[in-house]
Amino acid sequence: MIDAPHGADMLDAVARLLRETLIPLLPADAVFQARVAANAVDLVAREMRLGRAAESGAAARLKALLLRDASLPELEAELATRIREGQIGAETPGLMDHLWATTMAKMAIDQPSYASYQREIELRAPNFSSQPEHPTKE
Repeated sequence: MIDAPHGADMLDAVARLLRETLIPLLPADAVFQARVAANAVDLVAREMRLGRAAESGAAARLKALLLRDASLPELEAELATRIREGQIGAETPGLMDHLWATTMAKMAIDQPSYASYQREIELRAPNFSSQPEHPTKE
């Protein structure tokens, strides 16, 4: 086991350093690039915290939906093929739930402060109790 601080916590500290200490000292033409860097560091930290659970959840849903065991990329490719070929669609039990859960998990990593994502978290809060933490910091 790795001693604390863990990677995601160290990345949080780097993003905080960029935002709170370095950005105020930078010339105006470098501030944008520093904000982009801080946002990228935040995204990687969220992926470290939430990515494994998002992927295992997607794999479990796809295994149940497609009734087979395979890697996540293989399952995703098969899902796309079946949708494209009309073998499954919006009426297929579990498909829309999978697509929604996958979208929300990706948003938790990529854009947790996106207004529409935040509204859904608030509206569906009781339904998210068994899912990974949904950060709001960006």
